[in-house]
Amino acid sequence: MKVLIIRLSSIGDIILTTPVLKEFKRKYPDATVDFLVLDKFKDAIEGCPYIDNLILFNKEKNDGLGNLLNLGKKLRENNYDYVFDLHGKVRSILISKAIGVKTYRYKKRSLKKTLLVKLRMTTYEVDDTIIKNYFKTFKDFGLEYKGEDLTFSFTEKDLLKVREYKGYPVLAPGASKETKKWTPEGFGNLAALIYKKYKKVPLLIGGKNDFELCEEIRKISGGVSLNLAGKLTLKESGALLSQSMFLVTNDSGPFHIGRGVKCRTFVIFGPTSPGMFEYDEENTLIYGKEPCSPCSLHGDKECPKGHFNCMRHITGEMVMNIIEAGRK
Repeated sequence: MKVLIIRLSSIGDIILTTPVLKEFKRKYPDATVDFLVLDKFKDAIEGCPYIDNLILFNKEKNDGLGNLLNLGKKLRENNYDYVFDLHGKVRSILISKAIGVKTYRYKKRSLKKTLLVKLRMTTYEVDDTIIKNYFKTFKDFGLEYKGEDLTFSFTEKDLLKVREYKGYPVLAPGASKETKKWTPEGFGNLAALIYKKYKKVPLLIGGKNDFELCEEIRKISGGVSLNLAGKLTLKESGALLSQSMFLVTNDSGPFHIGRGVKCRTFVIFGPTSPGMFEYDEENTLIYGKEPCSPCSLHGDKECPKGHFNCMRHITGEMVMNIIEAGRK
C-alpha cells in the first residue's frame, strides 16, 4: 500500500499528525507513506521515522489553480492507493482531486459554529481534540488511538549546537496571533522569579520576528534572561527543549515541539480553546477561565472586548507557583 498524507501548515498542526502516522506505520509496517508539506514548514516533520518520503510544496511554483492541478497530476504518477487530506482547505482539496484516487478528508468544525464564533455570538468550545479528529479520518483503517504521543525529530548536530544550554529553563513568548501571547510583563516577571528560585538564566526562544518581544521581556526581567530569538533553527530549538529544565509557552508551535521531545511543559491559554489538546503529567495547562473565553478559533490582533483579561489576569507569581507545584 502506498499513501499520501497532506498537511501543508503550520508547525503545531503538522507535529500533531505524528501520533496517527506512528499508529498507521505500526498497523501497516510495509506501507509507503509520503507526506506533502509547505517547504517553509518542513523542519516540523523532516526526519520523522513514520514517513518514507517528504514532498515539499513551494508557493512560487505550486500555488494558483493551474499549478495546484499540475502538482496533483504529477503526484498521480506515484500511484497512490489512498490520499489522506489532513488539511481540508482549498489547496489540499484541489491537489487531492487532481490525484484522482480515494481520498479521506479531515473534517473541520461546522460552518455554522465558525460563523457564530467569528460574529462573537458564542464562545468557542471544540467538539473533540485535533488529534482525535485526525484519527477519525483513518476510521476505515482500524487505527487505535493511544493518546497524544507527539514526535519531533532532530539530529545529533542540532544537539551539539545547543549543548552549552543543557538544563536551562526555556520561555517561548511568541505566537501566530497577538491575543495568543501572554503579556511581556508576565513573562518578564516570571523570568526574574525563575532566576531567583533556580539560579539559572531563563532562555527566550522564538523566530527573528520575536526578537524585539524577547528583548522587552529580557529588560523587564532585569537582564537575568538570555534572548536567543532568531538564533536557533526549529530543529535546534527542539534539541534545546529535549535537554531543558522545563518550557513555558503560549498556545503555539513550541508547545508541540516541547511535547514532541518529551520536555516538561507549561502552556498558557487565553482566547483559544484548551480543549483542542489533552494534557498529562508532563504537560500542564495554565488557563484563567474568563467568562468570555475561549472567544476565538485561532486568536486575533486584539482582544474583541478590549480588556484582554484572559491573559492580563495571569501573573508571573501564579505561573511560578504552578511550576513549583508541577515539579515536586
